[in-house]
Amino acid sequence: MQYKYIIGFLTIILTHSLSGQEKEITSSLYESYEKYRETSINKRRIKHTEIQPLIDKYTNNPKFDVNVVGYSIEERSLSLISIGEGKTDVFLWSQMHGDEPTATQAIFDILNFFDSNDFQKEKQAILSELRLHFLPMLNPDGAEVFQRRNTLGIDINRDALSLQSPEGRTLKRVRDSLKADFGFNLHDQSRYYNAERTEKPATISYLAPAYNYEKDINETRGNAMKIIVFMNNIIQNYAPGQVGRYNDDFEPRAFGDNIQKWGTSTILIESGGFPNDIEKQEIRKLNYVSILSAIYTIASRQYEEIPLAAYEEIPQHDRKLFDLKIEDVTYKLKGKDYLLDIGIQRPEVDLKDHNAFWNSSRIIDQGDLSTYYGFETFTAKDYVIVPGKIYPKTLNSVEELNTINPVELLKDGYTYLRIEKINPELLFSKIPINLISKNYVVPEFIIKPGLNPTFLLSKNGQIEKAVINGFLIDLKKPGSSFTNAMIFR
Repeated sequence: MQYKYIIGFLTIILTHSLSGQEKEITSSLYESYEKYRETSINKRRIKHTEIQPLIDKYTNNPKFDVNVVGYSIEERSLSLISIGEGKTDVFLWSQMHGDEPTATQAIFDILNFFDSNDFQKEKQAILSELRLHFLPMLNPDGAEVFQRRNTLGIDINRDALSLQSPEGRTLKRVRDSLKADFGFNLHDQSRYYNAERTEKPATISYLAPAYNYEKDINETRGNAMKIIVFMNNIIQNYAPGQVGRYNDDFEPRAFGDNIQKWGTSTILIESGGFPNDIEKQEIRKLNYVSILSAIYTIASRQYEEIPLAAYEEIPQHDRKLFDLKIEDVTYKLKGKDYLLDIGIQRPEVDLKDHNAFWNSSRIIDQGDLSTYYGFETFTAKDYVIVPGKIYPKTLNSVEELNTINPVELLKDGYTYLRIEKINPELLFSKIPINLISKNYVVPEFIIKPGLNPTFLLSKNGQIEKAVINGFLIDLKKPGSSFTNAMIFR
């Protein structure tokens, strides 16, 4: 009890210590963000060709030093962008996993900030003490097809020892040449992580990686922990309760763990989920604000006063979130009524060019899900699951869909429309009804993990809501959260 009191007291002191100049700077950064936001990249599926013109812009800018420091397997360039005259080197690298680009976008926002004529006093304070180095896209081949691994099939973040990949060798060589004092290892994590024992998503998760199995804390790792405490206090202003602490089990092959071991105070940042932010643009903003603020406190060395014990007060993150959680719904099976919770997720399926996606939803779990949470939660007390029917009229083609009112069909109990001819290149339904081919046989209805969640919800014998491909639709006032239904052939 006494220990918890001391930690709480230290946290209060820390919070108050951030209420002066640093808090003012953070607020100014947040409020002025749109001025520096790089508008040419505003979605997760960004490619090397999209960032190269931005890098070229800084190549011709005397404020910055830009060097090609390596090449990917498919010969895409890996560039390092540096600015500052200080003796303390800070190295930031992003997108070693090709499908984790949130911080890549934030890096270009940060570069725009340093290229502006604003915040002169603060920038002078940073750049006179620090030299900043940005490697914005370590795995451009993975980014090209929006996949985690590189072209060789290697997880670059598990290549710190063998250095089998050219991208991993580049990262090691740059770190060693800089002998960086601080490192920011920038990633994305699943949107289904939550802050432990809360319904709030782990919008940002932090970690000061361990450098040995014993998880010892030396000065290098301790400094990383202090920076994380500082960043957590910033995020709490804009996403309260939405920060998690990543598991710190030592992984001997991981770059973060080894870079910590090699003497660089390493901060892992994982960008998770945020309500109604599928493209993670609000999380991008939080990266921008918290990273810039952390850079400022490194330059001022005010992080040194932060108590290490406050790091352990950040809740660990957990993975107990669904896109949609339905609570206490009645499910009729073999003549009996059962109460169920249903947890639904909406996995993304990339389009052929890897520039966009559609959703193919699944029931992930069912039963007692009282320890789980949802980005959207519907308490279905007094609602009964009703299987959907096939509309009796077969349409000749998808062009005829504009002749029907899908909401009225759902109210009448129809969740499937049969189409005589469906273009084989058509992957999903844009209206909230599943489309089926001429000969498709709809399976016998059952609620089961792994199946697509499509059913209706009735109350007092009247259908009021529909779940189509995992999207909840209120038939009395249809909303805009629906993305797509399925096509079954």
